[in-house]
Formats: sequence, C-alpha cells, structure tokens
Amino acid sequence: QVQLVESGGGLVQAGGSLRLSCAASGSIFRINAMGWYRQAPGKQRELVASITSGDRTNYADSVKGRFTISRDNAKNTVYLQMNSLKPEDTAVYYCNAVVNTRVGVIGNYWGQGTQVTVSS
Repeated sequence: QVQLVESGGGLVQAGGSLRLSCAASGSIFRINAMGWYRQAPGKQRELVASITSGDRTNYADSVKGRFTISRDNAKNTVYLQMNSLKPEDTAVYYCNAVVNTRVGVIGNYWGQGTQVTVSS
C-alpha cells in the first residue's frame, strides 16, 4: 500500500504565496508521474500541475507563470510553489501519484487533500 500525505495549505491574502508538499511512503518501487489537483466547492476536480519522472511539467492555463511544480525523488516528495495567489485559487488541493509498487502493481494514489483559502 502507498500513502500520500500533504502539508502546507492555509489562509493567505491575495497576492501572497504558499508552498504545498506531498510525501509518498509505503510499498514503493518507483514513482512515475506526480501531480496536484484541486476542487473548489460546486466544481469538478481539475488538474493544476503535473510532473513526470523525467521532470517534464504540465500546467493548467490558469496557473501558468504563477505556480511551479517540482519533485525530490530521493524523498519521494512533490512540491507546488504557488505565487501571486488569487481568490479563485481557493480550493482543496489533492496530491496524486502513479506508483509502481514493490509487489508489481501499478496504482494511482491520492492524498487526503489540503485546504487553500485566498482572501481578497
């Protein structure tokens, strides 16, 4: 089994910054893609940013130039640096990872979510 634990959410004023972290642990052989999704009240979950095992990144248009995703493979951790935050960035942010486990299973895993609230 694989667990993802997020941290770093909170309340910030518009224009401020936050850094989210997500650490993976458990039966991990290799972590493939990792990403951050978010879900605002009444809306569907959407991709914010993703990063492959080769450090290729992809961003939603709404966060390009403001958010940066990175990963530390030695720590099985993915980060999301969020700058110039806007009230519309308010959502629960979820970490996601595609993992090759030690028992030969490829699984898609989710964290429990962390709340990000941006006040105007």
